[in-house]
Order: sequence, then structure tokens, then C-alpha cells
Amino acid sequence: MQDMVVGILAIAAGALFCFRGFIALRVMIPIWGTFAGFMLGAGLIAGTGDAGFLRTGLSWMVGVGFGLVFGLLAYLYYEVSIVLAMASIGFALGTSLMVALGASWSWLIILVGIAVGVLLAMVAIAGDLPGFILMLLGAMAGSSAIVTGLMLFAGAVNTEDFTSKAVTQRLKDSWWWYAIYLVLVVSGIIVQSRELDRLRLSTRTAWAEAGGKELRKV
Repeated sequence: MQDMVVGILAIAAGALFCFRGFIALRVMIPIWGTFAGFMLGAGLIAGTGDAGFLRTGLSWMVGVGFGLVFGLLAYLYYEVSIVLAMASIGFALGTSLMVALGASWSWLIILVGIAVGVLLAMVAIAGDLPGFILMLLGAMAGSSAIVTGLMLFAGAVNTEDFTSKAVTQRLKDSWWWYAIYLVLVVSGIIVQSRELDRLRLSTRTAWAEAGGKELRKV
């Protein structure tokens, strides 16, 4: 049951971010933040015990709690939303890269994900990101979430595998998941690129035009 729930959440959040990420910035980042927060909260509980991912009521409660907090924070202010978005995107891309390179699902993968997430968050804080960069990163991270959801539905992995090396091994034996990922990334870029006028805006400008608040004006 939990595999189906996580699969649905991953596909829904991933599809929205992949195909509408920058175009509907004001709505998409809070949704992505909620999903990232849920996965983080549940993952923290799974990492402190032997019950597995989302195998206890506590992991569900913590996941939902983190998701609501992350979603709310991402909705309030541009600076908070962009840092949360870039940090979660960086983590998703960093862990996906390590898995693709064949690393075992271990703290190495987690640490690389955190490092990439912190790096992108720092870049987001230091500068006003052009729209096309968020579009590209959103398409990549969204596609990764979609593929994860599809793998859960197909039974290629289950949520228990998220804390083991099984994901790496099964991806090695199933090259078509990489092909699906690439198709989704290209499709997401093409769909969002149709909104050229929006993509010429910076992320801060697009956020402000959608009625979002900022901690400071530039």
C-alpha cells in the first residue's frame, strides 16, 4: 500500500515540476517542497531504526509534518522557497547521479546528495537565478521523481529498497529506466520552453509577478 502512495506522490509532484515547474512557479515550488519534506521526514525515521521506509505510523506522521512545514515555508517568501527548492533538487540530482554511477545505497549517496543540495542552495542565495536554469533543473529532478514512482508501480523497487543497495543493482539490470528518464527530461524542457516570455524572466521577477512575497527587495 505504501509503495502505491509514495508512487502516486512521486509521479504527481515530479510531473508538475517537470512540465510546469517554472511556468507555474508560485504553485509548483510549494508542492515540490511538500513532497520533499515528506520524503525527508519519513527518511529520517527510517534511518534511525530497522523498521524500513514508511513502515511505522511514526514515519508517516513525521513525513506529513515535515511536508506541511516545508510546503508552508516554500509558499510564504521567495528566498525561502528558492532555497528549499534548490536544496531538494540538488539532493534528488546528487543521489540519482550516485545511483546511476553504480554506488551502493549508503551514506555515501546521502552525503553526495546533501553536498549537491547545499551547493545549489548557496548558488540560489548568492544570485538571482535565470528562469531557464530552474526550468532545466526542475525538469531533471521532476523526471527523477517520476521514474521512481513508475518503478514503484511496476514493482521494480519498493520503499524498503530506499535504504538498501537494491536500487543500484536493479537499475544496472534495467537500462530502459534511464531511457525513460532522458525522454522525460527532454519533454519537460520542450513543454516549458514554449513559454519563452516567462523563461526570459528571473526566478525572483516571476515569483513577484505571481503575487509572491519577498524578504527583501532588490
